[in-house]
Amino acid sequence: MTGLGLAIIAFVLMLLAIFLRVPIGAAMFLTGFIGTWIVLGRPLAPLGQLKSLTYDTFSNYSLSIVPLFLLMGQFATKAGMSEALFRAASDWLGHRKGGVAMAAVGACAGFGAVCGSSLATASTMGQVALPEMRKRGYSDDLSTGVLAAGGTLGILIPPSIILVIYAILAQQNIVKMFVAALVPGLLAVIGYMLTVAIYVRLRPNAATAAGRVPCAQRFRTLLAIWPVVVIFGLVMGGIAADWNWTQDGVQALFTPTEGAAVGAVAVGIYGGVTGGLTWNGLLDSVLAVAQTTAMIFFIVLGAQMFNSFLAFTQAPVQLVEWITAQGYGSILILSIMLVAYLIFGCVMDSLSMILLTIPIFFPVVMALEFTFGGYTLLPEEVAIWFGILALIVVEVGLITPPVGMNLFIINAMARDVPIARTYAGVAPFVASDVIRVVILVAFPGVTLWLVRVMF
Repeated sequence: MTGLGLAIIAFVLMLLAIFLRVPIGAAMFLTGFIGTWIVLGRPLAPLGQLKSLTYDTFSNYSLSIVPLFLLMGQFATKAGMSEALFRAASDWLGHRKGGVAMAAVGACAGFGAVCGSSLATASTMGQVALPEMRKRGYSDDLSTGVLAAGGTLGILIPPSIILVIYAILAQQNIVKMFVAALVPGLLAVIGYMLTVAIYVRLRPNAATAAGRVPCAQRFRTLLAIWPVVVIFGLVMGGIAADWNWTQDGVQALFTPTEGAAVGAVAVGIYGGVTGGLTWNGLLDSVLAVAQTTAMIFFIVLGAQMFNSFLAFTQAPVQLVEWITAQGYGSILILSIMLVAYLIFGCVMDSLSMILLTIPIFFPVVMALEFTFGGYTLLPEEVAIWFGILALIVVEVGLITPPVGMNLFIINAMARDVPIARTYAGVAPFVASDVIRVVILVAFPGVTLWLVRVMF
């Protein structure tokens, strides 16, 4: 049996284990362990590999960003930033038909800028915005659907945990990945707001319009969100902008890891000063971050074991050779990968999808040539572009049944709403995501423009 055939069988068995509710990290680890045993023919070989694999994986300095950004998101939740963001957005947009739903989208984007987690964004903004929309007579479909979709902005608006993991796997610059995500993130916000506007015109009874808030109050609530603006500007500006002039050229104010630490400390100080972050809240945040980080790192270790098995089989190389020999167009192959992500998203979480598929898909993508308007994308541009596309389709998986985690989080807050109505409410936003993916595939310059300008 060829290495590619063995890898395909192992992949199918691993998916079967996941469907049987084996923890994803354990499924990847066991599949990789047993597969390595079979390939090398020595039962002790995987055990001997563990000592170096574990150290090589977790000694990666970039992984320290993960707990720091998680801590930043926990502090932002405890500090009450979500309430200020939603109040400001609601005062400016609430007088429009469906304006509170649009405000929820804007608040999700703002909170995602200091959080980096989709699930945290969905749960936090759901607690703030869901009661307000239901109080104002918004339909259950729209109110739950828009919050589930808005939560996905938590991983698209940088900083993003998923982007960090992708950058590590693909050996790309984390800062460039963050910068590349900004324009698609803004397009997502605009797309969701337009979806709300179209939705309430097609179904006028789904939303109401509130009275216009006086300008003085609007500006007061706008000023109240200055911490979010300052912290986002400090973190992203500090790691992306050229601040210091040295003999070797320009350098950023601090590294991504240092930026994550600065952001966590800044949000923590803000929460302490405003009283939102108490000692008990601090302890709860640290424990929550420890648990989430342990879960993420275990999945990372399982993925590394599985990827090591794939390397022994030479399956990625054989897959690249096979696809190249078929003569398929680059866009067709890319489209098949994106559709596969959408299918996987129905049964897997976003982090697992990235860790599982990037070692397989990334070599294939990098072997292809993408030419648009006579210009052929450089290898680094292809890596960044594909990373953003993968991130977007992975985020769609968070709002597609049957395993759309954001849907479950929002539906748990509205227990009287049947899950089928939440599915129906999120469907227009999934359509918006698909349209955005088509645009970004057809026009990669939209994703790469800001990276080209800054770097």
